[in-house]
Amino acid sequence: MKNVFSIDDLQNLAKKRVPKMFYEYADSGSWSGETYKANQNDFSNIKFRQRVGVNIENRSLSKTFLGKEVSIPLALAPTGLCGMQHSDGEILAAQASEDFGIPFTLSTMSICSIEDVAKATTQPFWFQLYVMKDKAFISNLLSRAQSAGCNVLQITMDLNILGQRHADVRNGLSAPPKFKLSHIKQILSRPKWALGMLKAKRHFFANVVGHAEGVTDSGALWSWIAEQFDSTFSWDDLDWIRNQWKGKILLKGILDPNDAKKAVELGFDGVIVSNHGGRQLDGALSSISALPYIVDEAGKKMEVYMDGGIRSGQDICKALCLGAHGVLIGRPFLYGLGANGKAGVTRCLEIMRDSLDESIGFLGEKNINDLSRKNILDMSYKKEIFN
Repeated sequence: MKNVFSIDDLQNLAKKRVPKMFYEYADSGSWSGETYKANQNDFSNIKFRQRVGVNIENRSLSKTFLGKEVSIPLALAPTGLCGMQHSDGEILAAQASEDFGIPFTLSTMSICSIEDVAKATTQPFWFQLYVMKDKAFISNLLSRAQSAGCNVLQITMDLNILGQRHADVRNGLSAPPKFKLSHIKQILSRPKWALGMLKAKRHFFANVVGHAEGVTDSGALWSWIAEQFDSTFSWDDLDWIRNQWKGKILLKGILDPNDAKKAVELGFDGVIVSNHGGRQLDGALSSISALPYIVDEAGKKMEVYMDGGIRSGQDICKALCLGAHGVLIGRPFLYGLGANGKAGVTRCLEIMRDSLDESIGFLGEKNINDLSRKNILDMSYKKEIFN
């Protein structure tokens, strides 16, 4: 892609090519957006320690995620409505990830189904679970994911209730959605996007429609979704899920060391430090600020990943220096997808890889696994935040 050198470039293109309601679904946080903004801004508190006079030839960025080698320490995060950024979005993102040698995570609330993605790819992908009230649906969903070859399950821990996202309410993307004249105008102003959607096989949540009892069309779908948030969900429910899953399990949405400690005690394979992209509790810690405390608690006992605010390879590098085993990205690859489909996702990954490689070189390191807190000055990390 010509003249695309940064994630900002992809974001600007996506904003021009994706209807406003779907672009803002991806690019907004809850309430005032404080945590959404902090996820990016707090990386500036971390400064690199540049070293010189070091042989940095033949640098290596590969790492092992849950026993499988990846080309760079990065995975694509689960994102709802991914297939509304671009037709067949989940399929294209999964294919780009596979070609690049990194994991793709399919969301429960994807537009393309588990089976659609499995049919279009050759390698196992990860699957993300929203724990809902409909246990029969969840049990069937887990069975379908395993039958499709998914080898890692991410359980989202921070969605017992839904955070208020003003942009979605204004755009009518609530449950049920409110169709407006402005939606038609948005779609007509994006003819290339609209043409792609006309050709696409899927337009609704394909993991749900036809699989949840009584959900056979879009009208029933939204009523079902509105009733599924489970405020009774607790740690006790995880055994029921684990007994049905044969692969690795990561707990997503961990921000407090006490919750990381609990995950260790229960024997899970890893955690993902995440605040849901700033879309749930506004005013929560940014992911990068919470990361070192989670690493101190659990980093020697399980794999600790981080998700939120990453917009460059420099950000990935900072997270790795603070002890992250790897990172996940959501919005950056969605920008790439909206900008130019599979090629846009690939360009996003190239930008991340190239700037990460450059960063470790400036730090005087040849191997990504040698990064540590010795390579940075963290201006914000203070142990007394948590008791």
